[in-house]
Amino acid sequence: MTRQETLYDLIVLGGGPAGLTAAIYASRSRMSVLVIEHMLSGGQIATSDIVENYPGFPEGINGLEFGQLLEEQARKFGTEMALTTIERVSLQGDVKEVHTTEGTFRGKTLLIATGTRSRPLDVPGEKELKGKGVSYCVTCDGSFYHDKEVVVVGGGDSALEEALVMTKFASKVYLVHRREELRGIGILQDRVKANPKIELILNTVVTKINGTDGVESVTLHDKVQNKTWDLAVEGIFLYVGLLPNTEFLGDELPQSKHGYLLTNEDMETSVPGVYAAGDLREKSLRQVVTAVSDGAIAAVNAAHYLDELKEREANKSE
Repeated sequence: MTRQETLYDLIVLGGGPAGLTAAIYASRSRMSVLVIEHMLSGGQIATSDIVENYPGFPEGINGLEFGQLLEEQARKFGTEMALTTIERVSLQGDVKEVHTTEGTFRGKTLLIATGTRSRPLDVPGEKELKGKGVSYCVTCDGSFYHDKEVVVVGGGDSALEEALVMTKFASKVYLVHRREELRGIGILQDRVKANPKIELILNTVVTKINGTDGVESVTLHDKVQNKTWDLAVEGIFLYVGLLPNTEFLGDELPQSKHGYLLTNEDMETSVPGVYAAGDLREKSLRQVVTAVSDGAIAAVNAAHYLDELKEREANKSE
């Protein structure tokens, strides 16, 4: 029987920490599980140079390695993996359908854990120079900027972490943030401020990215001094927030005003048998550890849901 002909107990959309943790828990419960992912296992965390705040790794762990270990563990218990792009879903009825570029997959329950992507800055030159000096991933592209000057935009944990990683390659890193104070955790702020390769430019926004065949400079505006100038750099890395990957859902599920999926504490959506977990869920903290927790909770409740379905069917036949 092909995967398209199989009726899975659980289909997981997304191979990040939330989705793969759910797959591990569900597979160990003897549920048939299919994980659909269109990129690398690990999701966004796979692009991190090092994960320092996940319990059990005192020296940290490379994000790509962490994602690969999660997949290996899920496969060990019987999880199947499909590398394809999701086009849309059909959630009504007892069988949930996931329509992809490789065909349609069917499941009794469905977990949506497609995570988030980087928010664009939406300034002139960004689209035109994407991949030509405009990047959203230091781990992916940092090595192209040996002994060059670059800008990192943002003030949160991701921006600070990636600015520090960038100092391994660049001769100078300008960290541009629109507020007076950085928002990242204290230990990262201390490291950034102590690094001689990093120069902070605060109360400042990027208004334009300049260049023809590659980034040549960025136009900056100091909001306090009302001053605008061009800063010569060869690369710009953007860490200005996240957008949930929920477009393929259409109007199938309720979302917050920012597009995040709404669930209860059991990770249940408004549709029976459909769950959401990880960064695309409306919640106060988006970290690997909370994604893993979401995934475990969703898998356990999906198992309970299937048990209830079996009970109902048994009662009908009596």
